[in-house]
Amino acid sequence: MSPSRKAHLHIHFCVLLWGFTAILGKLIALPALPLVWWRMLLVSATLLCVPRVWRGLRAMPPRLLVAYAGIGVLVSLHWLTFYAAIKLANASVAATCIALCPAFLALVEPWVAGRRFDARELLIGAAVVPGVALVAGGLPGDMRLGLAVGVLSAVFVAFFSALNKRLVDRADSLTVTCVELGSGTLFLTLLAPLFASPAFPLPDLHDGALLLVLAYGCTLLPFALALAALRHLSAFATQMVTNLEPVYAIVLAIPLLGEQRELGWTFYVGVTIILLAVFAHPWLHRGEKAEPADLVAP
Repeated sequence: MSPSRKAHLHIHFCVLLWGFTAILGKLIALPALPLVWWRMLLVSATLLCVPRVWRGLRAMPPRLLVAYAGIGVLVSLHWLTFYAAIKLANASVAATCIALCPAFLALVEPWVAGRRFDARELLIGAAVVPGVALVAGGLPGDMRLGLAVGVLSAVFVAFFSALNKRLVDRADSLTVTCVELGSGTLFLTLLAPLFASPAFPLPDLHDGALLLVLAYGCTLLPFALALAALRHLSAFATQMVTNLEPVYAIVLAIPLLGEQRELGWTFYVGVTIILLAVFAHPWLHRGEKAEPADLVAP
């Protein structure tokens, strides 16, 4: 098998694993805050056992370390709102909201990176609006708060993705991920007193096993595989595949969670419109080289 073919299979497998994160978020009984805290703690603590990470930390300037720590706060807020959306609505709704990220990124990245707005990207952002309206119309009333929180989660993704793309080439990607998830863990620890006590209950056997799958099977493993695959893929190919994450999550939610019984047909029409716009986005950037920024803290 050619390296390019193997890389495509690896990245599809990684995105399938990322698609399971929404399913696991629904199956784990812990509230969103402790769920995210345990996930970030497990991953960052494991990365601290890697010598390469320590070498990267020693070489990182203090100002850059602070910048990555700030991005880590955004990552923690993204995961917190993403899993909150799952708890308030369901996995399909949360995954659909994350599909909105390219539309928000089209608005945020030019401002963060200091480049001109691209009118074509703005058109893609506008194209998702009717899709969101149809998604909202296909939801029961008690799920619409989850939709709003999920949209906020997509906004956080756009900001930390744009910042990562600006800064990620200045340090080792594994080290960056460790700093971001470690600072996110610390931020959630400081945030915990605002929530009910105990903020971080020890998970039972069922939740503990699923948290291990989430941290290692759906976070560390796909990250390592995707970094290797990135050497043989263009940015276009990488984004086309990673855009499948919400598709995998929604498809998996039907047999595993039976969520299709909770959602109206207009929800799926809206999802289709959003995904058509999302898959149009990579065509604007064909020919670019894939960068680790697309994979840092996915």
